[in-house]
Amino acid sequence: QVQLVESGGGSVQAGGSLRLSCAASGYTSGIDCMGWFRQAPGKELEGVAAIDSDGRTRYADFVRGRFTISRDNAGNTLYLQMNSLKHEDTAMYYCAASKYWCGGTLPSEYIMHFWGKGTPVTISS
Repeated sequence: QVQLVESGGGSVQAGGSLRLSCAASGYTSGIDCMGWFRQAPGKELEGVAAIDSDGRTRYADFVRGRFTISRDNAGNTLYLQMNSLKHEDTAMYYCAASKYWCGGTLPSEYIMHFWGKGTPVTISS
């Protein structure tokens, strides 16, 4: 089993920045793909960014150029640097991990085996 704990969420004004972190513990050596998903009130869960154990990244079009996903060399901590934040970025952000490769594009939530409880991000306009 793998446990994921997110941190770093908060409230900022539009144009500001936040850095989310996700600490992984447990059987982390079995993890390949890690990613960030988000869910805004009344909306479906959507993928934001993902990264393989070899460092290859994928982004949703709506965050490309503004957000950067990374993970430490040990693969136990996942990050999401969010810049130029917009009101529409307001959501609960979830960290997720998979035993599988992310795939050629942004992975679906259905390939993720482990999930954190989320950290809230609120952007005021």
